[in-house]
Amino acid sequence: MKTINADIKSGNLRRVYLIYGEEAYLRQSLKRRLREAVVGEDTMNYTYMEGKDADAGAIIEMAQTMPFFAPRRLILVENSGFFKQSSEELAAYLPEMPETACLVFVEEAVDRRNKLYKRVAALGYAAECKRQTPAELKRWTARGLAQAGKKATEATVDEFLTRTGDDMENIRQELEKLIGYVGERQIVTTQDVETITTVQLGDRIFEMIDAIANRNQKKALDLYYDLLMLREPPMKIMVLIARQFRGILQVKELRERGVARDEMAQRCKLRPFQVTRYLGQASRFRREELEEYVELCVEADEAVKQGNLRDTLAAEMLIVKFTG
Repeated sequence: MKTINADIKSGNLRRVYLIYGEEAYLRQSLKRRLREAVVGEDTMNYTYMEGKDADAGAIIEMAQTMPFFAPRRLILVENSGFFKQSSEELAAYLPEMPETACLVFVEEAVDRRNKLYKRVAALGYAAECKRQTPAELKRWTARGLAQAGKKATEATVDEFLTRTGDDMENIRQELEKLIGYVGERQIVTTQDVETITTVQLGDRIFEMIDAIANRNQKKALDLYYDLLMLREPPMKIMVLIARQFRGILQVKELRERGVARDEMAQRCKLRPFQVTRYLGQASRFRREELEEYVELCVEADEAVKQGNLRDTLAAEMLIVKFTG
């Protein structure tokens, strides 16, 4: 990403770029910045292709077409699949592509062994947009608050990120709501965060695990039915329940071995506040219980995938077993 930003700043743009990775916000941000840098608001010299409409022959034809009263023509290709099943035609063409064309691919996933990927990386630049680390998200959020003239404690930012999750687009949207809610006030409080931010799926799952720890079957099932009303897929709910139990088991084992909290976060790839929450729940479960619950989640997942159990019933049965 730094390389693309440096290219844009210097004006020395390459003929071909690949923007890929699971962080959609960063993919779209780089895509917009490149379009602005190459053609701005010029629509005459801008071509967009997506999915099955992204034909190699059409891309080459557009790249060969001289720009109309402009130094460059931009061809932006999104979700083409060319980087999973390589396009030999495009891979062979790229070295011959004229300087008057700028070709930008935007993909969620790629195969780095792919011939087209290797050709783009050699002739242009391939930028991976990874999920950001907890520390990066914290700095990004704090920077967004500062740009709006707001201040918040580290604890308040942690609470904000607990509620928003790690999706950057969701963080951006919730941050805008929070800043608008605070108004002219400079200091953002934890109470502001609790009032304005949308409670995320992860928080509901955390509450559900609390209810399971308390053997409160009614509350755990009520939370599950609430999630179904919000159209959350039962399989996703089961995956998150299993992930939470695995996380609790991990930190419980590490605590028993005397590992410090910060090191736990690094080893488990968790945010510090997540470790704190898991530690709070770990004391309420025996290790054998956690191991059994993780195994039950795996068995339920397999039963659904083999067609032996409906997903909605599988998740419900899990919660009943956990609280029985």
